[in-house]
Amino acid sequence: MPKPVVLIAEELSPATIEALGPDFDVRSVDGTDRPALFDALADADAVLIRSATKMDEEAIGHAKGLKVIARAGVGLDNVDIKAATTAGVMVVNAPTSNIVSAAELTCGHILSLARHIPAARASLGAGEWKRSAYTGIELFEKTLGVVGLGRIGALVAARMQGFGMRVVAYDPYVTSARAQQLGVELLTLDELVAQADFLTIHMPRTPETTGMISTEQLKAMKPTAFVVNVARGGLIDESALYEALTTGEIAGAGLDVFTSEPPADTRLTALANVVATPHLGASTDEAQEKAGVSVARSVKLALEGDLVPDAVNVAGGVIDPFVRPGIALVEKLGQVFSGLATSALTSLDVEVRGELADYDVSVYRLAALKGILSNVVSESVSYVNAPVFAEQRGIETRLIVEKESPEYRNLTTLRGALADGTVLTVAGTLAGTRMVQKIVGVNGYEVEVPLGRHHIVMLYTDRPGIVAVYGQSFGEAGINIAGMQIARREAGGQALSVLTVDSRVPDELLAEVGAAIDASVIRQIEIVEA
Repeated sequence: MPKPVVLIAEELSPATIEALGPDFDVRSVDGTDRPALFDALADADAVLIRSATKMDEEAIGHAKGLKVIARAGVGLDNVDIKAATTAGVMVVNAPTSNIVSAAELTCGHILSLARHIPAARASLGAGEWKRSAYTGIELFEKTLGVVGLGRIGALVAARMQGFGMRVVAYDPYVTSARAQQLGVELLTLDELVAQADFLTIHMPRTPETTGMISTEQLKAMKPTAFVVNVARGGLIDESALYEALTTGEIAGAGLDVFTSEPPADTRLTALANVVATPHLGASTDEAQEKAGVSVARSVKLALEGDLVPDAVNVAGGVIDPFVRPGIALVEKLGQVFSGLATSALTSLDVEVRGELADYDVSVYRLAALKGILSNVVSESVSYVNAPVFAEQRGIETRLIVEKESPEYRNLTTLRGALADGTVLTVAGTLAGTRMVQKIVGVNGYEVEVPLGRHHIVMLYTDRPGIVAVYGQSFGEAGINIAGMQIARREAGGQALSVLTVDSRVPDELLAEVGAAIDASVIRQIEIVEA
């Protein structure tokens, strides 16, 4: 029987090849040579890439027997995940391979800004000796503001505390107990930008976080302050940053990532008070080796039919076929949960009822955590690291399985206690022979809404005319309502409205609608396909 073919499309560490072992036919190709790549993919079972090889729909179309695309790194911008999923191809990456490297680069940017290291080196290289021109500042007793206290943010905090810095953080999903463990003071974003001498951002890039550091935040900072972004391009509004740097609103910036890469507009990187690097967060020998070995192990698991913890689009492995369809549902319920949460999660129960009680559904706990945390932490979240992230945040989790399910053949409920003392529940089921994913409950309100891409959830006092108000507002803005359901417990009490819309609602419009109907809750939830 022929060995499975594993295609290496870019240079990877020798340890990567060793991790694959002798059971595979390992071949190499230049992934940037498209014709050669297409030919090599024809009989490949798996392909290992880094950032230069594009595994788009066209490339995937040439790989009829492909089972796995493995990206030796974190980012997946060069992989068409939707096309891979449609073709039944698993996509894996190495979500934790670069966390130390990214944290250390962040610290390097902070030090470079404080002591003008790149500029002083360039001056000396030009034959100059201008000691007074490069007088810097000490980090000792300065305030570091960390936006996003995930694994990388926590590593940066610990390292900069070694310099005697006071560390404050903004992260709505981190509990005060977790912050206290890290020796970090939690603040609001407004408080943080006003106090920080150095601000570093470590958030995932989502519609909510894109441009979260913009004109308002930069104007509120000290004129002596610096900002650093080694996380994702676009978290800092580049136009607003350029304005702040050229008008003296802030002192400088350290940037490793950009909205477009390489930057189409070089005005920002050309500024003397900017320390810029070309996306080097994962560019260390150690990170590259960790990434290569990690994805090699994932490829082995996938081709041997085992569970692949770092799978991005497929849970994979030895999961009963009856259980498998519910994984994507539970992950999406987790996204709904995080979209509705009003403060940090402290404990989570994943309750599974019905026929599924006869099966091993432990993967549902992982799927729920993955969905909840995906828009919370800056790192990629997978089935293997989701429990680690939860533990770091002090989140206790339980899986509860009960046979009894009076209304649905199978029902999964996420019930979480939040730091503000509230309890949030979101329930869902798979309906009919087509296994339609549905939300069937939110905080005790009974609804039955197929999960879509864009949802609006509103809670308001039940009274006539409310639907007309938001229907007209959305209609005038060209937002089409594809589906809607309203639930209430009693006439004149609180009513929950869940809308499915065809496109994202602008934040300003959502706020206007919330004010017009006097909503106590109005949230926009965007579901990302697993």
